[in-house]
Formats: sequence, C-alpha cells, structure tokens
Amino acid sequence: MQMSEEAATRAGFVALIGAPNAGKSTLLNALVGSKVSIVSRKVQTTRTQIRGIVIEGATQIVFVDTPGIFKPKRRLDRAMVTSAWGGAGDADVVCLLVDVRKGLDEENEAILEKLAEVRRPRILVLNKIDVVERPKLLELAAVFNARLAFEETFMISALTGDGVADLRRTLAARMPPGPWLYPEDQISDAPLRFLAAEITREKLFERLHDELPYQSTVETDSWQERADGSVRIEQTIYVERESQRKIVLGKGGQTIKSIGQAARKELAEIVEAPVHLFLYVKVREGWENDPARYREMGLEFPKG
Repeated sequence: MQMSEEAATRAGFVALIGAPNAGKSTLLNALVGSKVSIVSRKVQTTRTQIRGIVIEGATQIVFVDTPGIFKPKRRLDRAMVTSAWGGAGDADVVCLLVDVRKGLDEENEAILEKLAEVRRPRILVLNKIDVVERPKLLELAAVFNARLAFEETFMISALTGDGVADLRRTLAARMPPGPWLYPEDQISDAPLRFLAAEITREKLFERLHDELPYQSTVETDSWQERADGSVRIEQTIYVERESQRKIVLGKGGQTIKSIGQAARKELAEIVEAPVHLFLYVKVREGWENDPARYREMGLEFPKG
C-alpha cells in the first residue's frame, strides 16, 4: 500500500526568479494562499530563499522565492544574488517572473543571459497583466521567447490572482514522482521565529519608506508560549548608526509603537493566538560585515 501511495504522489521544487519588484513575494503568497514572504514596494526586501509549500491534488510543490536579481554593489547584495542563482540551479523548474511594465530592460537582459546557463526547464511568467493592454503582452512574450527558449509562457496578475491557478496546475504536472517532502499542513519551512522577524521588517519598511536605508535587520530573541495560550515575543531591530536608531524610535517612541502594533496584529493572525510583542532598537555598527548575521539570515558570507 505504501509503495502505490508513494508512486501516486509527486513532489519537487520550483524557483521563482526575477528582477527586484517583479512580484515574486506576492506570487508566492498567492500560490500558497497564505503569507509566507514579506511584500513591500521597496526593492530587495526578500534577502534569503523563502520556501512556500503548496498542495495541488496529489502533488506537493515547494516554491522557492529568491531575492531579486540585480547588480550587486555591497557585500550583502552579493550574498543575496548568489542565493538567488543557487535557488535556480537546485530547482526542478525555474520560473522567470517579469514585470510587464518594464519589459526587456537591462536587468532582465542580464538575467536572461545568466539563465541560459541554468540547465533546468524554464517557464516565463509575465506578471501585472492587469495594467497593460493585451497586444503589448503578446509582443513581450514573443520578444522574451526569441531571446531564450521557454517551455511555456503564462500571463498572470499575482495581485488579483488572475492566471495563478493555471500556473499552479501546470507546475504540479511537471513535478517528479515521489513522496511528499513536508507534512501536509505545513505551508513554509521558515521557522516561526524567522517569519516573525520578517513581518516586523516589513512593517519597518512600510512605516519608514525611504527614511531608513537597507542597513537594518530584525532578529527574534525569544519566543515564549504562555500558559494562557498567548505568545510573548521579543525582537531586536539592529541599525548601523545612532541617527537611524532615532528614526526607528520616532518622536516620543511613536514610530516604534506603530511598527509594533502593525506587526503584532499580523502575527496574531498567523499564530492564531494573542501576541505580546516587545521591540528593542540597537546600534550594531558594521553588521553587514559580520558573518554571524549572514548565517542568521540563511545567507553565505561572501569573502572579499
């Protein structure tokens, strides 16, 4: 019985790659049907590979939302780009997600060049079709397919969900036969402590926009499930300078308070329990050059 059950099931990995802000995190959340990756209008918010797990019939698809691929300037950038290409090379299928408003720009041109070296089935996913006329979409599909051979092309809107179910079904059919890799009710392999830190980081981005550069990170210091069913979470927001710490705190602590309220509300929905969230802000100069911080984020520390 065990043998026939395993033979009937499929499981595999799909890497979502693309330029920053192509909509990878929004698509991952739409495919999973739940929040597993942070979404922000700011580019480069996904720093490491986030896995979202989807069940489609008898198939389990593990989606890997990679950091946006861009021209790296700093050490952290290099680690993120390396992580993205590592996710593509390890997958059963690679989906290139393209923001149709940008088309074949310099960033996507560079990605296509590198993608040609990845020996994996490739699928083109044109995203944000709700904002572009159909003739432009058909033209874009032709341009990308002429530049690099894709096995299939999909036109979707990750935001509205248009075309997402078709993409999910097609990817499920492409997964290799084999036993499922994760329990049926698991939607991500990211520990809750990591997801909690990512949610607070998202609220930080939303609240501060361009005031705070990317030199900030969030770590969950403690996660305590209490006897009354509630969860007590302590987190530290690390910045590089005292001036940034003051920005995060805000006048009279108002900014940190609003960040905490927004993060606590979303965390309570995810853990389905009351959440007591305590946020601290500390200066940690040069954390971008500390290998331990990279390990904390699931990234390899680039040498040199």
